[in-house]
Amino acid sequence: MARTLQIKVDGDAVSGKIEGVGERGVLLAHGAGTNQDHPVMVATRSALAAGGVRVMTFNYPYSEAGRTRPDATERLLATHRAALSKLADRSPGGTYLAGRSMGGRMGTYLAAEGVDVRGVICYGYPLHPPGKPDRLRIDHLGSIRVPMLFFQGDRDALSRSDLFDRHVRSLPKVKVVDLKADHSLGGLKSVELLARETLAFVLA
Repeated sequence: MARTLQIKVDGDAVSGKIEGVGERGVLLAHGAGTNQDHPVMVATRSALAAGGVRVMTFNYPYSEAGRTRPDATERLLATHRAALSKLADRSPGGTYLAGRSMGGRMGTYLAAEGVDVRGVICYGYPLHPPGKPDRLRIDHLGSIRVPMLFFQGDRDALSRSDLFDRHVRSLPKVKVVDLKADHSLGGLKSVELLARETLAFVLA
């Protein structure tokens, strides 16, 4: 059963939910169009917690308020940093940044800044906006010094396969799990696979 907590961000607060009792922590961030209570997020959190890690999800301010338009990047990152601090205090074995789509991208930005984490996990990295493969989100990836795990769908409209291979798969310290899927990575049907591969990465 997940426990609810508050995360303070610049005088405001968002909610987080933490599950599991493992010494290693996984901060699991949601994608742009969902929140921490989306069925895939809940199922992933529970599956990881059952595998022996402490998992925390959280809402960004816009999703906490019930809005659909994401906050500015700096606001998202400030919230992500605050959530990471909360989880790190409870995870003596170290923490990992994980996230679906936008949430995973925010995690890579923090890792590129050099925050104290053991690794990064991206469930469907949004390499570029849909239909705009010329706008690549790659400049920071080469600065990440910790291991990275990417789950890549072969029909992902936000991550064209040839561009992913050239700019992400080729990076050092990157492991890729390939899926026959679109950007959703198969939704609930793939949670067990995602959790199994994530746990192998985190508990190695």
